[in-house]
Amino acid sequence: MDFILMFKAALLGIVEGLTEFLPISSTGHLILTQSVLGLHGEFWDGFEVAIQFGAIIAVIWEFRARIGTVLTGMAKKEERSWRFAVNVVIATIPAVALALAFGHQIKDVLFNPIAVAVALIVGGLVILVAERRQAAIAPAVTELDDMTYLDAIKVGLAQTLAVIFPGTSRSGATIIGGMFFGLSREVATHFSFFLAIPILLGAFVKGLYDIRHLLHFDNLVLFAIGFIFSLLSAFVCVRWLLKFVATHNFVGFAWYRIILGAVILACARWL
Repeated sequence: MDFILMFKAALLGIVEGLTEFLPISSTGHLILTQSVLGLHGEFWDGFEVAIQFGAIIAVIWEFRARIGTVLTGMAKKEERSWRFAVNVVIATIPAVALALAFGHQIKDVLFNPIAVAVALIVGGLVILVAERRQAAIAPAVTELDDMTYLDAIKVGLAQTLAVIFPGTSRSGATIIGGMFFGLSREVATHFSFFLAIPILLGAFVKGLYDIRHLLHFDNLVLFAIGFIFSLLSAFVCVRWLLKFVATHNFVGFAWYRIILGAVILACARWL
């Protein structure tokens, strides 16, 4: 086993776990990290998706009480629990449909450092506008259970931007989109976490299936390393972000995106 490859797998796992739920684009950071580390080819493309399973486990564990409450409520036919579950399904459908229909074409054309840099900068500017808007206009929805089906549809449509433009950030699209559509920052963030579960689980299953012919022992070891580091770093990130959004806005993330995008464009010839 190549210990350098093991180190690179661990590094990708850390990048995935730390960036998956922040509005800075995990896919964009993974594309850039792979480019810098010289990790190209079918296996690493699949690896990038498969290690998201660690992030899924982190979210499920952190929200296990809420998930249990919803499942119990659904069994008791509670309207609130069913509405929440349907909201998650509704918001998931647009991104899944788009990815299944055009995923390969989008990946072939837009999965590159330049496209990521542009999406980072544009996304950063959008975050600045969203934060200014929320500071001026009180959000209409301040509780997760108050979200309507229309709210869920709007957030789901916003999520499709992350499918089309790598570097947009799935969490960023859902959180900032939710804020634009009248959700409070906290509600949008929590709903984004729940949307991550079906989206990332589906991406993990498909990514693993696409590279099933490459799953021999050495590669499975790399997957295990990536999974463990993704899981641990995602645990840290999820808990930190939940505390952060209670007292902070996303302006800092916006400027980080803009600066990083500008640096990538300036260094594009070497990537």
